Amino acid sequence: MTTRTILGISGSIREPSTQQTILKTIGEMLPAGTRLSCEAGIARLPWFNPDLDGEGSEAPPPVKQFRERIREADAVVISTPEYVFSLPGVLKNALEWTVSQEVLSWKPVAFVIASASGENAFASLEVILKTLTQQAVPADCRLLVRGGRGKFSGGALTDPQLRSDLENLTRALVREMGRPRTG
Repeated sequence: MTTRTILGISGSIREPSTQQTILKTIGEMLPAGTRLSCEAGIARLPWFNPDLDGEGSEAPPPVKQFRERIREADAVVISTPEYVFSLPGVLKNALEWTVSQEVLSWKPVAFVIASASGENAFASLEVILKTLTQQAVPADCRLLVRGGRGKFSGGALTDPQLRSDLENLTRALVREMGRPRTG
């Protein structure tokens, strides 16, 4: 039996972070034959510069590695906070590096915004992912978690409603992985 892989990307580079705990929790909810592999390298990516990736140039090694991790994954799940009513710069930068290679095109994606408010980051990531994946992220693969930090204690999820919401998102993403893709 072939193991399917979901690449988890945290929009927070903090150690430890609510986002990493959310991704870990999702990983624990996956069915047999599916595993979560977390991407911790977005902090190593240089600032996006099309001149470093255009005609006659080769992307820097961390960018090539990041793209390859996405390309090899069967799906992607992103968990991120909202900073100053927007996506964290490090996450936006990572997503910008995927544009020219279209590594997210037609790939199943889910995302969680866990922040005090989160509406602006949620709307922004929804638009960005629709552009990068060339499809809308299904409603049940998107989750806005207000007050995320208060739902965890000692690095573990303690909120039963959030556990249920994450289980639903996880099931939806696994279901999306089984659907045929166009593109």
